[in-house]
Amino acid sequence: MHSVKEKLPGLLLCLVIALPCWYLGKLFPVIGGPVFAILAGMVITLILTDKSHVQAGIAYTSKKILQYAVILLGFGLNLSEIAKVGAQSLPIICSTIATSLIISFVLYKLMKMPANISTLVGVGSSICGGSAIAATAPVIGADDEEIAQAISVIFLFNVLAALIFPTFGGAIGLSNEGFGLFAGTAVNDTSSVTAAASTWDTLHGTNGAVLEYATIVKLTRTLAIIPITLFLAFWRTWQVKKGGNTSSGTFSLKKIFPFFILFFVLASIITTVATSNGVSASVFSPLKELSKFFIILAMAAIGLNTNIVKLVKTGGKPIFMGLCCWVGITAVSLGMQHLLGLL
Repeated sequence: MHSVKEKLPGLLLCLVIALPCWYLGKLFPVIGGPVFAILAGMVITLILTDKSHVQAGIAYTSKKILQYAVILLGFGLNLSEIAKVGAQSLPIICSTIATSLIISFVLYKLMKMPANISTLVGVGSSICGGSAIAATAPVIGADDEEIAQAISVIFLFNVLAALIFPTFGGAIGLSNEGFGLFAGTAVNDTSSVTAAASTWDTLHGTNGAVLEYATIVKLTRTLAIIPITLFLAFWRTWQVKKGGNTSSGTFSLKKIFPFFILFFVLASIITTVATSNGVSASVFSPLKELSKFFIILAMAAIGLNTNIVKLVKTGGKPIFMGLCCWVGITAVSLGMQHLLGLL
């Protein structure tokens, strides 16, 4: 266990990287602060060859701060609002999540890809991009390079979706509600959902209505973090008991149980109860912003622990998996809308 004094240099280094990346993320929301932070960390680590004096803080930031970010994410979830508006989207959400996870599992088997990368790309594609990866990584014991690889893949298809989907949705004749549902279920990351829905609102003069609807659908999707991470925790324990191939040795469920997910649930319950009793949702806005900044901070640390050369060399298969998940989710989202008579 490292002391605060030992962690401080690494924490400060991550902070110095995260602050300008947070600002750049505001300027270029389609890319987002986390991607800027990972890239900056990877470039800096090429120059900073001896990281021994900052490694303790980097490790703490990439693991613990990442979990704190997920906990704070819960303050952005109003469960009663999700229950009202998100119920209609639930069949589509379940279908797209199942599609992505099945595709990633099949390709993991066929292409003999690393299990952690496959899990992170599948979960990141199906639920909520970087936030889902942040929640899942500690549960499956993913290392920083695996997290960086998955984030990079998700980022690529986030950008494509944000740029292509508004025009594509118009070309196939989606209604405002249909596009909101499409964006909320088929775009990976919240920032890219926001970008795509905002573009639609601007093109069709809907005064922000599609953005609001797509965001609620997306937040409903975010709740899938809870069952997915719990399932993975039990699965990982079962693998060890059965003598499965893991790199973590013998451990108990108690050691790997994602307790931070329980705090995430508690944060969302606090928000729901408070807002239903007249507390303005804006009270929780600073905590939501802090969550986003903590993710950027953690991604800076992950970038510092990532070999960019190795990342590029091994990127082909994960990108192909991400593409297949993206295409599958897009097709199922539109197909389910058609089947349910929502198009």
